Amino acid sequence: MLWCWSLSRTGETERTSMLSVGWKDRRTAVYLLWIVSLSWICFPAGAQMRIPPETVQVWANAFGKQLSILSSRYSGSLLLQKKYKDIEPIVKMEEVDGMELVRSFAEEMENMLGRKMKSVKRMAEAAEDADFYHEFNATLEFDYYNSMLINTMDEDGNFVELGGEFQLEENEHFNKLPVNTQQSVIQVPTNVYNKDPDILNGVYMSEALNDVFVSNFEKDPTLTWQYFGSSTGFFRLYPGIKWTPDENGVVTFDGRNRNWYIQAATSPKDIIIVVDTSGSMKGLRLTIAKLTINTILDTLGENDFVNVMAYSDYVQYVEPCFKGTLVQADLDNREHFKVLVEGLHVKGEGKVKKAMKEAFRVLNEAVTTGKGSLCNQAIMLITDGAMEDFQQVFEEFNWPDRRVRVFTYLIGRELTFAENVKWIACNNKGYYTHISTLADVQENVMEYLHVLSRPMVINHDHDIIWTEAYMDSVLFNTQAQSLLLMTSVAMPVFSKKEETLSHGILLGVVGTDVPLKELMRLAPRYKLGVHGYAFLNTNNGYILSHPDLRPLYKEGKKLKPKPNYNSVDLSEVEWEDTEDTLRTAMVKGETGTMSLDVRATVDKRRRVVFLKNEYFYTTINETPFSLGVVLTRGHGKYTFIGNISVEEGLHDLTASDVIIANEWNYCETDIDPHHRKLTQFQAVIRYLTGKEPDLQCDETLLRQTLFDAVVSAPLEAYWTAVTLNASGIDDGIETAFMGTRSGLMRMYKYAGTEKRVAKKFLSPSDKDNLFTLDHFPVWYRRAAENPAGRFLYYVPRDMQDGRILIAVTSVTVTVGQKTALAGAVGVQMSLEMLEKRLWSIATQPNDTDCAGVEGLCPMSCSNTEVNCYIIDSNGLILISKEKKEVGKFFGQVDGSVMSQLLRMGMFKRISLYDYQAMCKVNPHSSSSARPLLSPFYNMMAALKWFMSNVILFLLDFNLYGLWHSDHFVDAKASFHASSKKSKGDILQPCDTEYPSFVYEPSIKETNSVIKCGRCQKVFVIQQIPDSNLLMMVVQADCDCSRQYSPITMEPREVKYNASVKCDRMKSQKIRRRPESCHAYHPQENAKDCGGASDIRLSILLFLISLISSIIISN
Repeated sequence: MLWCWSLSRTGETERTSMLSVGWKDRRTAVYLLWIVSLSWICFPAGAQMRIPPETVQVWANAFGKQLSILSSRYSGSLLLQKKYKDIEPIVKMEEVDGMELVRSFAEEMENMLGRKMKSVKRMAEAAEDADFYHEFNATLEFDYYNSMLINTMDEDGNFVELGGEFQLEENEHFNKLPVNTQQSVIQVPTNVYNKDPDILNGVYMSEALNDVFVSNFEKDPTLTWQYFGSSTGFFRLYPGIKWTPDENGVVTFDGRNRNWYIQAATSPKDIIIVVDTSGSMKGLRLTIAKLTINTILDTLGENDFVNVMAYSDYVQYVEPCFKGTLVQADLDNREHFKVLVEGLHVKGEGKVKKAMKEAFRVLNEAVTTGKGSLCNQAIMLITDGAMEDFQQVFEEFNWPDRRVRVFTYLIGRELTFAENVKWIACNNKGYYTHISTLADVQENVMEYLHVLSRPMVINHDHDIIWTEAYMDSVLFNTQAQSLLLMTSVAMPVFSKKEETLSHGILLGVVGTDVPLKELMRLAPRYKLGVHGYAFLNTNNGYILSHPDLRPLYKEGKKLKPKPNYNSVDLSEVEWEDTEDTLRTAMVKGETGTMSLDVRATVDKRRRVVFLKNEYFYTTINETPFSLGVVLTRGHGKYTFIGNISVEEGLHDLTASDVIIANEWNYCETDIDPHHRKLTQFQAVIRYLTGKEPDLQCDETLLRQTLFDAVVSAPLEAYWTAVTLNASGIDDGIETAFMGTRSGLMRMYKYAGTEKRVAKKFLSPSDKDNLFTLDHFPVWYRRAAENPAGRFLYYVPRDMQDGRILIAVTSVTVTVGQKTALAGAVGVQMSLEMLEKRLWSIATQPNDTDCAGVEGLCPMSCSNTEVNCYIIDSNGLILISKEKKEVGKFFGQVDGSVMSQLLRMGMFKRISLYDYQAMCKVNPHSSSSARPLLSPFYNMMAALKWFMSNVILFLLDFNLYGLWHSDHFVDAKASFHASSKKSKGDILQPCDTEYPSFVYEPSIKETNSVIKCGRCQKVFVIQQIPDSNLLMMVVQADCDCSRQYSPITMEPREVKYNASVKCDRMKSQKIRRRPESCHAYHPQENAKDCGGASDIRLSILLFLISLISSIIISN
């Protein structure tokens, strides 16, 4: 090896000499070329560098020692651990009983939700009584507070009609929105006339609800919005607010479209939508038909089942994968159907008999096999006419029981076949409607809900329903309010008048909202431990609340709900439960427990932790919800209790460096309006000092908080003493901090504001590093995975707060063999200070004694021959010569070395899965893309577009309908949005697999060589003692990027083939059906099946249609 190295150097000298003196003779030239060639042959072996592992170990030890001294000194960790050690003899250690916890939480939630149900029942009774005594007055004149018009004046300074002065005041309980807690308001959709007699009578009748709203709020001050959605279209809301229209000045909100209204108005249902796609349905008719299908789909929920089929000469399922079956009408499937319906085209002749037979067959099979809703069943026939003899189909499949209702929608202006289409509905307990314009769709589709509600109304069954989790971005236009997850409890309101009993008149639906974060406050974080949590799911297995539910995604700078945010299955969050054992038990409403080894993540899914979780679950009575509680072995198993006097605790709690978790419920501040402006800290102090003895406070949590305040009090004096020490504060030391299991935190700022790099760290906006309703701080959770007293170091993911490093360690209490986590303590430093220290240590002076050292000597990290890194146990870079590399995964910077570390077993790749991901749509994939055949085709396409739009306008011209159509506004908005956004920028829900990497300390190899073509890369890696860090020195002049690609932590979309995708889409997991079903009542008036009084049969139109059908068939 040495010979080759010498020869190489000789070769270089000779080559230079050759170039300088020129060619002397042929023999000399041949000799020199031979030397040069030999030097290149020997180069790979001769150029191999040797980095002395001993030198790197010395550097790692020295840097680790400095880190340890800095961390211990400035955090005060030794003092805090001693203080908790001192109290071990006087504390009582208790084992946490997970089953007792889950039962007590469920009972409290049941009581809270029970109060909401009582409020809704009072509203329903009041509305029904008011209607019973109200006589309809077609000439009624009545002024009410229209939410759009209140406090609005005309040009003369007078209040506009239905406006009037309406007092509004900001209210903490309603997210600081200006409201009126003494009065409700009326909202009327833009496409409904606000002085229509039906509206005026309904508003006048429902005035009786005002007193009930106010009384409910006084009895239960935790109530939020209370409302009544009328079947005529108006919406009464308490407390009153000023309604803000959208950017087009339109109010698109219609209570009858909301899930709480639809679920309360009807029992679960199986729906098959049958649409005519024969040649006569072209143009506007097909457009109306598609909108009708989409509107029907919007009336379905997760307790319903659906399929969509089209017919012409033959019957086709719009989704072939769903052939012959019903699928759950969850958000994913509904949206999938909408996309497919857009691709429908017309051709051939309409053979409705085949389609109806297939629809009946599927519905009958669902009943036979016990699939679907096992309740209401209906066929929605959308057509422009029915010419066949279809009576035989109904005789064979539906008569005499008429178990399946048939609703018919006649599309277009022609009424030739109206009688036929109406006959189908009237003879199958359905309803007939005629839809001639786009503006007619919404009102006509809603009619079927009122028909399905008849048995329930006649029987006066007031079923209470609970919705899945949702965000109301339509009702609320502020981001804080619109992105708030909630569930609604609702109840139908019926007419009790004897003369209308057989008609089963639904007056509307009353309801109230329950913010889910308020519900989850009843499962306090401090009782669950650092990694513990509580979660809720529905009878369908969908997540209602879970700390790992991520319902939002970022589009540009704006947060938006994901398309499938409220249909995330429990198995997609608790994905380690591969057998669905937990999901099945909870969906069935069972009570029990199970254990799972899980791979959890922290720090925004960059780091994996391995936990042993204990799951405890039970049902919440009178609701479709189940509650789960998770405790982690090692952290959630034990808790300790210590006693301290209130006087002593108050003294230390009121110290200037103390804060408590403001999102936790130490005291209930939402019951008394006078308490709502108090922070949790203020409420605690006022309660403990006797100034607010009526506050309801958590005595156990207060006792823990006072105890922690006393035990940790010496830290304040310690931090102050360190500051006043004659040796001064090391540059770059910025903030010391600690937190305890009770949510108490202390902070001390060593550096002034002007010198601090980290401006955001531990500020109120830094939610990741504070105690919140959902989680303990990141630094607290990470410290818990390290042995007490040993510091863990990491760089925060968000480097916008400056280049900083966090050092943190856990503090424990041990009594006998039982250990409980008491808290965590740490210090925040600047990276620049640590970099300077490392570069100072990692430099050997020129006069270093290199005798006996094999390899580079003297060696320095400042030299260009080597690159030096400090990485953590997850492979993330903390220190590098290239500052832009800090925070990145090391494999992204050097794939060759990372590959070798994985081969050596020094690092392990852990696969993780995200079933809530959003992926970019492939811009090259398009199911409906059509090639542009020629310039002539382009011209004809443009002409066709122009003519079809002109015809559509002429046919559908209805000034009132056009102006007031929500769909006109929606289409306009979506057109502008789509024109600005390319397909490649669109995000859609997907599944992804992503890696995390973990250091394996049992592997003791310290150096290795990587062969990279014409060079060999050498590197040395050494662990930094008493830390989670590694020091790595890598040869810099050997580029292996051609042979080794970067290794990243980027997620990879999981692609499913068509067969697997189909199976996943139509698979029906175990679910618990709602207990009640109202599908039949003998007193129902089935003759009320839709009006056709305006129908005038045209012989001319009939003959034209008949001739057209003959031509098409031929």
